[in-house]
Amino acid sequence: MTDFHGVIPPVVIARHDDGSFDEESTTKNLTRLIDAGVNGLFILGSSGEGAFVTDAERDQVVKNAISVAAGRVPVLVGCIDTQTSRVIEHIKHAEACGADGIVATAPFYALGGLAQVERHFRCLAQATTLPIFAYDIPVCVHVKLPPELLVRLGRDGVLAGVKDSSGDDVSFRFLSLLNEEAGHPLKLFTGHEVVVDGAYLSGADGSVPGLGNIDPWGYVRQWKAFTEGDWETVKKEQDRLARLMRITSVAHSVTGFGAGVGAFKQALKLQGIFASARMPEPVPQLVDDEVTSIRAILDAEGVL
Repeated sequence: MTDFHGVIPPVVIARHDDGSFDEESTTKNLTRLIDAGVNGLFILGSSGEGAFVTDAERDQVVKNAISVAAGRVPVLVGCIDTQTSRVIEHIKHAEACGADGIVATAPFYALGGLAQVERHFRCLAQATTLPIFAYDIPVCVHVKLPPELLVRLGRDGVLAGVKDSSGDDVSFRFLSLLNEEAGHPLKLFTGHEVVVDGAYLSGADGSVPGLGNIDPWGYVRQWKAFTEGDWETVKKEQDRLARLMRITSVAHSVTGFGAGVGAFKQALKLQGIFASARMPEPVPQLVDDEVTSIRAILDAEGVL
């Protein structure tokens, strides 16, 4: 099994002005991330529009990422959908394309409680030999994955790890403790860009920072400093990255996904990586004064 660790950014995908997938710009982003020294790529997560893409776009995005990676780093594919059978269809597609691992949320829309959530993950594991990472993102699926459930599934070989985007640092600390007590069956990753240093201190095996699309070098430096026990540099990088993360707080014309991923796309366009900051329908792009604010933050933090 691939040893997943370190910085694995959730890759932001580019779209042309007409809304279609921009393979050229996305390839530039993927190549830059790999050249910066990231330890893996996570495609079709929240930042990668996993809940927005059509099946045809999914095929394009997955094949493009695996082709660009060319075995240099592992590729995790987000298989996010409402119910088990639909997720398994996505898993089979990812397998056929050559993915190295799967990231899946709890089922949503037809909610049935934690017993059904557990059965969902066990069914996914029975359907594939690829390692499965549970994506804990209750703001989107309205279920918080309890540490006890996750560790049990890890001990049973159902899950290989967890991508925690719950925003619940107390729960993450308890998850880390339970994971260590069980012999560390799960690889734990934080998806929260501004508290990666705290997650490393808690026992995380790496990070999945959306902001890593904008400054992969900073997160790679932070990871290397952590592995060397240089906590002063870990904190220094985190403080700077936290200031950079303010690009996601400038929006007033849109909220949520449009504000966060919208800021990432505008930043990538300002950096010359994306040709367009087009968002998936019905999400609008940020407006001119918001883009001006993003430019100022990028410039102040030295990534423009």
